[in-house]
Amino acid sequence: MKMKIIIPFVAVMAFATASLGQASPIGVWKTIDDNTGEAKSHVEIYEKGGKLYGKIVKLLKSAPDKICEECPGKKKGKPLMGMNVIEGLEPHKDYWKNGTIMDPENGNEYGCSAWFEDGKADELKVRGKHWTGLYRTQTWYRVN
Repeated sequence: MKMKIIIPFVAVMAFATASLGQASPIGVWKTIDDNTGEAKSHVEIYEKGGKLYGKIVKLLKSAPDKICEECPGKKKGKPLMGMNVIEGLEPHKDYWKNGTIMDPENGNEYGCSAWFEDGKADELKVRGKHWTGLYRTQTWYRVN
């Protein structure tokens, strides 16, 4: 009788331990301005339909009611707060790819990938890649 209880318990504990080893980008991240090195915003990364999205939840250098003048399409003239700047990141092995990231400063959209480096679950590498192959990688910091 005790074995019927112990085996499922051990299986659940093993699964939980394995899950802890995988860092997740879901949560709130502090972005850094490339030019000044100062904290710029907080972006909340969340999962929807098996893909990751990131929306601005706090502006640190701008008024909270700032709108996106340079954004393309339906985003033009909309508030930055609550706006998705990352869309459609898909899990792939130990990183996420095939998404897009938009720079609200200029409205440009780039291919996006994200990953953790050196086991640092509190530092997310976010790369925007232009169709020409040029790219820029930023380090975002988890907000606790």
